[in-house]
Amino acid sequence: MRVLVSVDMEGAAGVVDGEDVSPGTVEYERNRRLLTEETNAAVRGVHAFDPGAQVLVTEAHGPFRNLVPELLDRRAELLRGKPKPDGMLAGISDGADAALFIGYHGKAGTARSVLAHTINGGVIADVRCDGRSFGELGLNATFAAHAGVPPVLVAGDDTVAAEAADVAPGMHAVVVKRALGGRAAALLHPEEARERIEREVPRALADRESVRAPRFDGPVLLEVDVLKPFMAECALLVPGVELAGGCTLRYAAADFPAAYRVTQLVAMLGGI
Repeated sequence: MRVLVSVDMEGAAGVVDGEDVSPGTVEYERNRRLLTEETNAAVRGVHAFDPGAQVLVTEAHGPFRNLVPELLDRRAELLRGKPKPDGMLAGISDGADAALFIGYHGKAGTARSVLAHTINGGVIADVRCDGRSFGELGLNATFAAHAGVPPVLVAGDDTVAAEAADVAPGMHAVVVKRALGGRAAALLHPEEARERIEREVPRALADRESVRAPRFDGPVLLEVDVLKPFMAECALLVPGVELAGGCTLRYAAADFPAAYRVTQLVAMLGGI
């Protein structure tokens, strides 16, 4: 068995503020270690299900350099740094039997959701594929499904757990904190959060055939709402991207992976 573990940060137990996930701060140093331990819990859960499993951990937050390599379970291979092919799901193109999402958060605009955003909170207000709104969880679950990999589990706050139930029915969720607002939450103790992740991963892997993730066969109409006209102007430099009105960009993608990559590009250009 080969399992991909995509690790974001805002959804980790203990994280409630932007300072908690921003390199160069004391709180970031604390939380990157806690995040590494949550990742280790997922790795242990995979090996409890299949002792011979290959586990690939791919960094998916900010600079993609958050986990502490020497603290990571030595049975896992780490994909670190950016840019990486397939971004937050680097390694998915080589195939896997399941994908896990650790430290994930709610999509932009989600009420009472800890640090909710989509890719770049300073750029993107919403992403829609054929009219369906997606956050990072939805985009990555769909990308995994397109690659033939079932997205089986997410760990984060209660709002991303609710999002998972809507995006991919059958996906398991581990709630490590209960959101009280954008920068406040009722938190599990980090050790309790790890124990819950480790217990749930084998169950999620056993149920992987029951997950119903979104699938887009053929062309996809991508719409991205950005926050400022200047950001839209930057994105219009990409061939094929059009202005649909206001700060809404439109792109006729050949398939979902193309839509996924153009979304990443819009977020990068808008942040310049």
